[in-house]
Amino acid sequence: MKKQEQNKRIDYEFYAQIAVIVVLVITLFYSWDNPTGNTTVVGLVSASEIIPTGIPEVYGEELGISYDYVSPNNPKLADDTIRFLGNIDVVETLEGEDMERYIDILYNQYNGISCEYCCGARAIIFENGDMACGCAHSYAMRGLTKYLIKYHPEMSDEQILTEVGKWKVLFFPGILEGKASVMKSYGIETSYINLTTNTYRGIEQGKASGGSSQVGSC
Repeated sequence: MKKQEQNKRIDYEFYAQIAVIVVLVITLFYSWDNPTGNTTVVGLVSASEIIPTGIPEVYGEELGISYDYVSPNNPKLADDTIRFLGNIDVVETLEGEDMERYIDILYNQYNGISCEYCCGARAIIFENGDMACGCAHSYAMRGLTKYLIKYHPEMSDEQILTEVGKWKVLFFPGILEGKASVMKSYGIETSYINLTTNTYRGIEQGKASGGSSQVGSC
């Protein structure tokens, strides 16, 4: 009996050693593939982690909109909401310090924010504040930025850019879900600013995949 127990113990130790070797090989493989030392495994982020839901706290009730209005499940409501936000860009104008802040938020900070997946524009505005992209998503992002600068100047630049980023995620949920997974695999914080500005633009190319790539027409 004792001999059988000893044999079992030897077997367990043998398999344990094999397991350790396998783990070391896998670790070395990913370390070689990724100089940063972070395992580049894609598929770590679910849509529920990045897609905002409910009514925006500061301006949602004022404008009568909800994040939930932009969804692949209701294309008409999504298009209507995008068009509504885009109309603000057409109606509202900014001057002086407000315009300077507008340019700084959308063009300068974090290397700007772009429509990115509709066109290859550097940002949704030029450095003088003029529109640089004519897609519906860009109109919506510019419109929201103008509204928040003009009617909620108490919000910080980061807060405004975060809100714009939330809507960009709603516009491109599948693509940005995949991008978030790639960023997380590299140990990069998946904040809305990191995820949607040009700071890490293109990091997901060739690696990310997701569900609904775009909501609302360009």
